[in-house]
Amino acid sequence: MMANLGGINLLALFLAILATWTLADDCGREFRGKCDCGMRMYNYRPQYVVNCTDTGFRDTLVLEHLPAQTEVVIFNGNKVEELPWNVFGALNNLVNLTIVDMSNNHIREIRGKSYHHVPNVRRLILNHNNLSISRYDDEEYNHHHPRVFSNFINLQELHLTNAFADNTSAELSADLHDIFVNSNLTKLVKLHLEQNEISRFNDRAVFCDLPSLLDLHLGDNLLTELNFNLSCMPRLRFLDLERNRFEAVRPADLALLDDVQKQPGRITPLTVDFTYNPFVCDCSIFPLYEWLDRTNVTVRNPEGLVCFRNRQVREPILKLNVGKCRKFKTADGSGSTADSHTTTLIFVLICLSCVLAVLVAGLLYVSKDKLKALLTPVVDSVSKKVHYTTIKDEEAPEQYV
Repeated sequence: MMANLGGINLLALFLAILATWTLADDCGREFRGKCDCGMRMYNYRPQYVVNCTDTGFRDTLVLEHLPAQTEVVIFNGNKVEELPWNVFGALNNLVNLTIVDMSNNHIREIRGKSYHHVPNVRRLILNHNNLSISRYDDEEYNHHHPRVFSNFINLQELHLTNAFADNTSAELSADLHDIFVNSNLTKLVKLHLEQNEISRFNDRAVFCDLPSLLDLHLGDNLLTELNFNLSCMPRLRFLDLERNRFEAVRPADLALLDDVQKQPGRITPLTVDFTYNPFVCDCSIFPLYEWLDRTNVTVRNPEGLVCFRNRQVREPILKLNVGKCRKFKTADGSGSTADSHTTTLIFVLICLSCVLAVLVAGLLYVSKDKLKALLTPVVDSVSKKVHYTTIKDEEAPEQYV
């Protein structure tokens, strides 16, 4: 009898827990029944989630009334162009909040005091927005707030995939660096900057104030070279460069990757991903081909790296016949068609100069009679003038005797 009662109690408890996970809690009247609140499986464990996805909200007022036990906020697919001060309320004490996802909300501006009371947030997701963080984007208003993430003192992951406006200023790297410096993101280990049309980093120190950074995701951009400092990130373990615009990789960039791998005290090997770049099948690929064979850097899916011949034919880089490129190898052990092109150009210029000199000499020889006829009167005239001037100078003192 007691065993039966115990079994009934356990079943009732299980059903009660299941009900809390499957039925939407009442978030409060401020949410107008548009959001789902309660214990949900998130990141492979039960957490208290407030989910306001595609609710049509045009402001963030509901977020000022989050339940105190909230651990995850999902506020996606709405239209909120500007985040005001204290998005989560001036008095809220959300000590359990660890994940904030505000993707796809058309956010253009995040003010310096937008995020307060977020001391324990570990992951911030702002993907697919229209952020303008440059002081140069709008002549009438400054959207640059360098302390925008300053309250995320324990932030470990920052997701900014396709987060910036399409007309983002070319000074994006300088603006990002300013934000990283002023936000004190010393615990950040993952940074996602994919799909932001980044072609270069004008500020080489853009990531140097992220000392704990492990994973840097720069895929789906427009990069053609590594023009940012890697040596200032001693813990970097993964560099994502897939789907960029690399047609080749400069020997200096390959050496930079090797130097990062060789840093003293490094335990975790550096991994780099070059897949889906439009590499060209000519001798400019030789440095990468040779480097793949000798480097201690871990290259993700090296067998899948391909180059294009005539922009159409795909060939695996590791199976290329690069014998003809070895003769262009430079003194430092790297091969490059740029040097061979320069040598060829100099040779052609010398040849053309010689041909031009021969043609000019031939023309002068053929036209010597005409030139003599033209120059003789001029020479005679100059000679006479010099002769008369000399006589005049010699006679001049006699006038004063």
